[in-house]
Amino acid sequence: MNNVNDQQKSWLRNIILFLSSQTISLFGSSLVQYAIMWHITLTTESGLMMTLYIICGFIPTFILSPIAGVWADRYNRKMLIIVSDGFIAFSTLILAILFMMGFDSIWLLFVMAAIRAFGTGIQTPSVAAILPQVVPKEKLTKVNGANGSIQAVIMFISPMVSAALLANTTIEIIFFIDVITAAIAIFTMLTFVKIAVHEKAAVKQTTSYFADFKEGLQYINNNSFLKSFFLFFAIFFVLMAPAAFLTPLQVTRSFGGDVWQLTAIELAFSIGMIAGGGIIAAWGGFSNKISTMTLASVIMGACTLALGIAPAFWLYLIFMGVFGAAMPIFNTPTTVLLQEKISEEYLGRVFGVMGMISTSMMPIGMLIFGPLADVVDIEWLLVGTGLFILILTIFLSRNKALIEAGQPAVTES
Repeated sequence: MNNVNDQQKSWLRNIILFLSSQTISLFGSSLVQYAIMWHITLTTESGLMMTLYIICGFIPTFILSPIAGVWADRYNRKMLIIVSDGFIAFSTLILAILFMMGFDSIWLLFVMAAIRAFGTGIQTPSVAAILPQVVPKEKLTKVNGANGSIQAVIMFISPMVSAALLANTTIEIIFFIDVITAAIAIFTMLTFVKIAVHEKAAVKQTTSYFADFKEGLQYINNNSFLKSFFLFFAIFFVLMAPAAFLTPLQVTRSFGGDVWQLTAIELAFSIGMIAGGGIIAAWGGFSNKISTMTLASVIMGACTLALGIAPAFWLYLIFMGVFGAAMPIFNTPTTVLLQEKISEEYLGRVFGVMGMISTSMMPIGMLIFGPLADVVDIEWLLVGTGLFILILTIFLSRNKALIEAGQPAVTES
């Protein structure tokens, strides 16, 4: 009995320390993200410039994701997370120094977005793959749900802090804060977080990188659930692009564009995410994870459409909040489904491909909708994509391979 209690305390301590380090790092990154996004939005008011920013922030992740997925399966995932945090922090420090010296061109922010995306590309599959090493399988939904709430709290706080800093100081101060938070996160990971190296990384690699990459693709190709899953997400991410990236520009054009309004939509979304994360952590979702994803997808499609027809800003904020609440209810079962169903030795590569799809489809969506936003009302783009998301949800709810995969893990034993 004591041994069981000790094991529980051990994984709880590790996951609390791990999530704490990631939360600290995320806070600094969020400050920079909002500061850069608002700076570009308020100074250019251009759909094309926002598109360029989004593309710069995604293409490096797309290119690196399949490579990083193999790394996450071959090497120490904890060290990959630390290295990526350090890389991002160092590049942010260089940018801060350049801005202080007077080099503050918009193109530098595009370069910074690309560099940060490179680090994120290394980090993302490692973080997703490392959680099942620490957390018991039956606790994954609660931990991922709680993590979603933590991230939502950061999203709630960081716009207010970022707006206050932008109003009272210079943007390079925000860059320096990001460097400090990253340093704290790295120190915590190195000193306190104890995560054993997973089995494949603990032994000498007998296969080449390309052989491992090919093996991962074969694993996906031989799994009908994964093929249907990735097809759904490829289309879904394209359709999500206007709601994800054009709403600040829509508010700027249609409702005034003051900093407080841009802050308000982020806060409404974040409050919704906090609530949604709490709901999914406490509820756990339907027994079939695809049913939970379907419900959340319907809500997001309806809210996307509603954002296009909201006649008043207060109503717009309500729809944004409901949209935010649906996100963790959608994302948590999605992540847990992969963590439960995919063999541990393939987790990094599968999450790498997932990252590649998400980061490639979003820019494709912005290549379509970003330029369109300069000739077509963003409201019409939201109405159209909202309707298509609702139609896509029918595919999700009726696909036999997905429904079968969504069944509780215990039914497979």
